[in-house]
Amino acid sequence: MHQSTATLDRANPWLNDLVSYVPGKPVEDVARELGLEPGQIVKLASNENPLGPSPKALEAMQEALLKVHFYPDGGGYHLRSGIAQRFGLTIDEVILGNGSNEIIEFLGHAFLRPGDNILTAKHAFAVYRLMAKLFGAETIEIPDPAFTCDLEAMVSAVTPRTKLVYIANPNNPTGTMVDCGQLDRFIDQMPASVVIVLDEAYYEFLENPPDTLKYVRERQNVILLRTFSKIQGLAGLRIGYGLANPGLIAILHKTRQPFNANSIAQAGALAGLRDEAHQAKTREITLTGRKFLESGFQKRGLEYVPSSANFVLVKVGKGKELFQKLLQRGMIVRAMDEYKLPEWIRVSVGTPEQNRRFFADLDAVRRE
Repeated sequence: MHQSTATLDRANPWLNDLVSYVPGKPVEDVARELGLEPGQIVKLASNENPLGPSPKALEAMQEALLKVHFYPDGGGYHLRSGIAQRFGLTIDEVILGNGSNEIIEFLGHAFLRPGDNILTAKHAFAVYRLMAKLFGAETIEIPDPAFTCDLEAMVSAVTPRTKLVYIANPNNPTGTMVDCGQLDRFIDQMPASVVIVLDEAYYEFLENPPDTLKYVRERQNVILLRTFSKIQGLAGLRIGYGLANPGLIAILHKTRQPFNANSIAQAGALAGLRDEAHQAKTREITLTGRKFLESGFQKRGLEYVPSSANFVLVKVGKGKELFQKLLQRGMIVRAMDEYKLPEWIRVSVGTPEQNRRFFADLDAVRRE
């Protein structure tokens, strides 16, 4: 039976050329495609925690499983209170998301209309651009010399239609960051009508993190995005949070679906937040592993971007081709075509054994 396209034609026209986000390949997919055992595969593609979750988080999630016949706490009281207490804030300054990505969507619902624009660095997290497109808004990409966000150029690029400015610090996929002094000057110069989004997914890996919480206390138009996916090792739960002035948080709550943070995620995140020993262990293995990767790239004469996160961006020539060759060996990294960096790949820090395996596979495919 012929199916009319009339319904499809009524979809918002700005969705026609939107390309969906492509995540790193899952281990299970690669195992199935290549006929390998999952244990033979190493995934260094998605900046995940190679140690896994905190044992305390696992215990809390097991306990929460016994109550999954109840709806979760729609307001996330215990987790939001735990986050607020950790950072010296009030619960009204915290919002939970199904991953911090969902809070990017909340911001779109709250502030973006067709004809508006957002500002990001040229090589910034792809979801900012995709989410703006979803709401019919334009993305203005600001050139980033040395792969570092140019804050002065961002200020100059603001127009009356600019609603949101995204700064990932450290930035994904480059691993670069701007310091607190630069942020202070930037925020002082930005119009109060523009919401400044500081995406701090990798904040906990910093050895000397800037005090960005002061912007939450002092400003009406700044929101910090953080996540339990990285240092907490809870990426599969999809749980993140935003920190902002109570007025901004209240607006975002109006865009949120009921029960957007499930009960298992809330329990695991709260227990993980309190397990400082596991976070310290993760930070230590990350900093050591990152130095190992950067040293290895330097020894091989490969250009790389010094990183402040749990991954390293490295120039290898034909990035997609190298990605495919590594994939055939069961080594998953991230090609950078999506970020307009076809000569580069991004490599997440793994365990010491995984990092050594990566270089063994890299050397083998480069000899081919």
